[in-house]
Amino acid sequence: MSPASTGASTVVVASSAVPSTAPSAVPAADSRLTPGGPGYRRMSLALFLAGVATFALLYSTQALLPLISGEFGVAASEASWTVAAATGGLALFVLPMSALSERFGRRTVMTASLAVAVTLGLLVPFAPSLTALVALRAVQGAALAGLPASATAYLAEEVRPRALITAIGLFVAGNSVGGMSGRVVTGWVAQEWGWRIAVGVIGVIAVACAVAFRVLLPAPRHFTPGSLRPRVLARTVRDHLSDPLLRRLYAIGALFMTVFGGVYTVIGYRLTEAPFGLPQGIIGSIFLVYLVGTVSASAAGRLVGRLGRRGALYLAGGTTASGLLLSLADSLTPVLLGLVLITAGFFAGHAVASSAVSKAATHGRAQASALYQSAYYIGSSAGSTVGAMAFHAGGWAGTVGVGVLAVLGVVTITVIGTRAARAGRAGRPAAA
Repeated sequence: MSPASTGASTVVVASSAVPSTAPSAVPAADSRLTPGGPGYRRMSLALFLAGVATFALLYSTQALLPLISGEFGVAASEASWTVAAATGGLALFVLPMSALSERFGRRTVMTASLAVAVTLGLLVPFAPSLTALVALRAVQGAALAGLPASATAYLAEEVRPRALITAIGLFVAGNSVGGMSGRVVTGWVAQEWGWRIAVGVIGVIAVACAVAFRVLLPAPRHFTPGSLRPRVLARTVRDHLSDPLLRRLYAIGALFMTVFGGVYTVIGYRLTEAPFGLPQGIIGSIFLVYLVGTVSASAAGRLVGRLGRRGALYLAGGTTASGLLLSLADSLTPVLLGLVLITAGFFAGHAVASSAVSKAATHGRAQASALYQSAYYIGSSAGSTVGAMAFHAGGWAGTVGVGVLAVLGVVTITVIGTRAARAGRAGRPAAA
């Protein structure tokens, strides 16, 4: 992204990875949505609610892991699979779902995905065993895969270029609100009625969000359908993976999410132990720090405008690392402040990287976004699993160590990008 714009052309570029099956005139660029214009507010609210439902469902068991461990008699590393299976399912299916959105439309795929996911959300409370619970969560994650890439592709097609980063930031903000509200609600409900009732309540909330999303989201006006030709899809994916900038952005998304997934999978276990000994309801309320992520994601556009994309990523990485180190204290106040910094840095970095993908992809935007989301949720699954294993082996310091290594990876990749940009400006071949 350039400081003031997403860099997208002022003419709508069809995001389909394949030629259109029917001739279609591209609507005038000025008919796309813009802040203050007709339909923009409805679109923003609809995708905000979709983000709320997605993250509330996806991480509905994360704050409840100590209770799930207790009921099934398993360790943190085993219970964490209820999170890792959902994010892993999403990572595996986001690319195929993005291909379906190229053929059948963004709104259709997002609606179908939410419908399946919320239905499964109402079944999760009745899982008779940990194995059944993990299996349901994996299928639910696969269903949710239709949301992230389709949403960013919808925005890239329907929103004016200069408003794109703000619109994507609002969608990411919805993710943070969903993640926060899901954990806070489940924490307090579980304290009184158990984890099964808690995840059932999240399922009901997600149903309401899904219905409102479908009613509010404006019909697409700039979508051109394509065919489902595997060879063309494979060529599009190959094009994206051969782009050095996109590869760096995918890796950055994965590494940021490794930090976030590890921290928030394990934090409940840490806060139930000495010297904290907090009850489940209070632990759930800790996730109110997600509100910081809502603010930092929404402010990503202004941050890039002042610092540039790489400057914003350096700041996000530094903020995240500072929070990790601060959280090592054995006092609740610095731990909470550390979580605030981790959350702010993560959501800012995620919003910047995901918006940059939408700019960098000149064709097959849904596939470009899908590859980012796949890397992102692979990072979440890895963070949840490795973070829990590190906690089992070395306590909270082990989880923090995993996070610091991931942040160092973000900084290293950003340095490589900075050098590549300088080499390009100097007329030399840019290094990958």
